[in-house]
Amino acid sequence: MNFRQSLFWDVDPKTINIKNTRPISLKGILDFGRDKEVRWLWQTYNRPQLKKVVSASRNLRPQTKALWTLLLKSK
Repeated sequence: MNFRQSLFWDVDPKTINIKNTRPISLKGILDFGRDKEVRWLWQTYNRPQLKKVVSASRNLRPQTKALWTLLLKSK
């Protein structure tokens, strides 16, 4: 997938390797991702991984953190 530079201001999006990328680096998608990018996130990472990223992140906007916390609640 081609990522927008604005999502990864700390990483070159052309060099992202899913197996070597730390999930915490994906906070740009959590905060500013478009539909296609968020779908990719759901398909690539499982719920526990995403929960860990959301709960550990100190840089997510409060509204984003609240939304993802609701989305990731166990059913």
